[in-house]
Amino acid sequence: MFGINFVREYQRLIVFRLGRFESVAGPGFVFVFPFIKSAIRVDLREFYLTIPSQTCITKDNAPIDIDFLIYMRVLNAKDSVIEVADFSGSAQGMATTTLRAVIGDIPLDDVLAKREEINQVLRVKLDEVTGRWGVKVTSVEIREITPPRAIQDAMNRQMAAERERRAVVIEAEGRRQATIAVAEGDKQANILRAEGERQATILKAEADRQAEILTAEGERQASLLRGEGFSLGLEKIYNVAKEVDANTMNLQYLDALKSIGASPASKWILPLEITGLLRPFANVLNRGSNGD
Repeated sequence: MFGINFVREYQRLIVFRLGRFESVAGPGFVFVFPFIKSAIRVDLREFYLTIPSQTCITKDNAPIDIDFLIYMRVLNAKDSVIEVADFSGSAQGMATTTLRAVIGDIPLDDVLAKREEINQVLRVKLDEVTGRWGVKVTSVEIREITPPRAIQDAMNRQMAAERERRAVVIEAEGRRQATIAVAEGDKQANILRAEGERQATILKAEADRQAEILTAEGERQASLLRGEGFSLGLEKIYNVAKEVDANTMNLQYLDALKSIGASPASKWILPLEITGLLRPFANVLNRGSNGD
């Protein structure tokens, strides 16, 4: 009445002078001349509109009820007053028609599964309209989607079948994993058993080889010792034989012939060396006949 106005930080005054727009005033103290000037207060804070439940028809002709929220804020105080009489009511009506247009292009399953995408499409379409009014749609949030009772029952049966299917899959996967684990255990056991047998065979073969080596070495040593003993015996015989004179050897040959002659054999085989044995006796007899 007196033209005194205190404008808060989040408010602005749209001042008119004799019905014509004059300025956007605030925040702080603003004086408006009475009767000459008038002012409209505009709130710049973000606010929301509740869109009541709307029945929409999806692309596959399924009725569905949807209610949602629209979050908005005034960016241009002048346009929000001059360009539209009531931007809140206008935005609410625009949201209702836009929702039905958007849902009509989407199948029921996508409406239920793609809520975020629907929110984004609604926000973009509403913002294109409210932008002319100096109002920005910051967000759209669907609160509840209610399909018909028959569709809810079908969805419940579908979810029950899906849960049963998942349970069967999980059980089968568990059995498969158990079978794999058992088979893996058997495989490892067979590998370890085969490895043990292989190591045992290798150790046995190595032991047999070492035994054969030791046996051969013992036989070689024994043979060497026998050969060495035989060699020593021959050497002693040779040494003794060197000390025996030729007459003694001849007598030994005669004794041997005497023994041969005493045998009942009808045939005698005399070695060629017998003439060499008789030559000394012949020499003795010759010297006796010559008077020696």
